[in-house]
Amino acid sequence: MTEITTLKDFTQQVRRDILRMVHGVQSGHPGGSLGCAEFMTVLYNDILRHDSSKWDMNGKEQDLFFLSNGHISPLWYSVLARSGYFPVQELGTFRKLNTRLQGHPTTHDGLPGIRIASGSLGQGLSAAIGAALAKKLNNDEHLVYVLMGDGEIQEGQVWEAAMYAAAKKVDNLVATIDLNGQQIDGSTNDVLNMGNIRQKWEAFGWQVLEMNGNDIEEVRATMLKARTMTGLGQPVMILMTTIMGHGVDFMMHTHKWHGVAPNNEQLQAALDQNPATLGDY
Repeated sequence: MTEITTLKDFTQQVRRDILRMVHGVQSGHPGGSLGCAEFMTVLYNDILRHDSSKWDMNGKEQDLFFLSNGHISPLWYSVLARSGYFPVQELGTFRKLNTRLQGHPTTHDGLPGIRIASGSLGQGLSAAIGAALAKKLNNDEHLVYVLMGDGEIQEGQVWEAAMYAAAKKVDNLVATIDLNGQQIDGSTNDVLNMGNIRQKWEAFGWQVLEMNGNDIEEVRATMLKARTMTGLGQPVMILMTTIMGHGVDFMMHTHKWHGVAPNNEQLQAALDQNPATLGDY
């Protein structure tokens, strides 16, 4: 396991990357990206059994990850680059002409680490279930992970997939929902109150865990526990409470920063709160 101080340094550098990438083109989604930084750091450093040097689309004999809420691509790109999937310097091309780092992940430019396009919300769980079933057919004991947003589970396809996964005993699947309580037009409670989310997933036949997604030690402990719950005939769901914009005081506790880039002064203030640890691109 990676030292906690190393994970925290990685997370802080990822936050700097997110801020600089979005600022550089005055476009993108910093809020949710910042809130999920601990999760993605732990996933790629300590949970996924993966090898960036052996990347291919099939991912045989490796764990797979699918990002369903694709608008938090700045986070994913930063973690992928700093995990060896492509050069860190390429982060500077985010959302620019002819870049492989599109605003929402896409596969047509062959960017390592990306297996599905995820611009349209609600589709990632279905894709992850398909990959998990393929692993079963191939007698591959590795696992499939997927991250969704809480606003995203207002999409009906999510619940069709949830019912299917339990009915077909897709027990090599670990899904996580980012519960930051915010979506593009306001709080999730105001846009479409989803009630008791844990009870819903349990009613659909899933094993459910909960964690504070901004506590890096709790994230790792919970995800390690989730791994032990696979293979028991039920899919696993982690309900992850986070703060949108976490790590930057003026971006927290509001939906404003869902899809707004910081200006020059705001960028500097945000970077001052997150000093460089691994070196900027």
